[in-house]
Amino acid sequence: LALNPWDVVLCISGTIISCENAIVVVVIFYTPAFRAPMFLLIGSLATADLLAGLGLILHFAFVYFIPSEAVSLLTVGLLVTSFTASVSSLLTITIDRYLSLYNALTYYSERTVTRTYIMLILTWGASICYGLLPVMGWNCLKAPSACSIVRPLTKSHLIILSVSFFAVFAVMLQLYVQICRIVCRHAHQIAVQRHLLASSHYVTTRKGIATLAVILGTFASCWLPFAVYGLLGDCSYPALYTYVTLLPATYNSMLNPVIYAFRNQEIQKVLWAVCCGCFSSALPFRSRSPSDV
Repeated sequence: LALNPWDVVLCISGTIISCENAIVVVVIFYTPAFRAPMFLLIGSLATADLLAGLGLILHFAFVYFIPSEAVSLLTVGLLVTSFTASVSSLLTITIDRYLSLYNALTYYSERTVTRTYIMLILTWGASICYGLLPVMGWNCLKAPSACSIVRPLTKSHLIILSVSFFAVFAVMLQLYVQICRIVCRHAHQIAVQRHLLASSHYVTTRKGIATLAVILGTFASCWLPFAVYGLLGDCSYPALYTYVTLLPATYNSMLNPVIYAFRNQEIQKVLWAVCCGCFSSALPFRSRSPSDV
């Protein structure tokens, strides 16, 4: 099989994704202080992206070195599961951020921990079900005309995935609009109580809006092209279109650690401690709200 440069790029992207998210998973797993709900959700996101990176590497290896339809179904199922879990984990993080602001007084309670575990179970349960569909027989290996732009996924399967993405994006957009309103209201109340200048309130509000814009803008720019093409594209179209839309989607898993993990001050402390060779799992941490992440 002739080597496709696009597959090489995807494999390289998968390697970078795996390395980045492996660092986040190891830091969260081996640091007892990172057992708060928000860190569990970040860990879920990093795990999903780590599996996505490994899936890209395995897909490349099996396509070019061990070609097999059965193995191809397994690797595609892994990619569907991991990317679905990644997008779903972003939704759970958004929900957690919203609830931390909307129910600030009751957020640090046992109910929040229970709710976090329920969201994780639903996230991974639904993602695994989506990923098992091709393996359990919902594929187009025996009916090429039913193939989508991503073989061996069927058109119906990819349409469901694309529609699910648009639903997740719509919910995230609505929640972040509500978060922005709450943040602006809180900033105004603090400015009034402390007799701060209007410019201070404006700077705080602008910073919050800019952060939310970066989060939503990155998510949309990475996944929207592939989701739209998944609805409108056909297997008869050139494979180049699939690669051009799929590659940015993988970049989302590459950017997630930067946006959600490496910007966190507690995770930065642990990383610096590890780099300096003075790692201690008992490092003291200041309790932070998910809205600060």
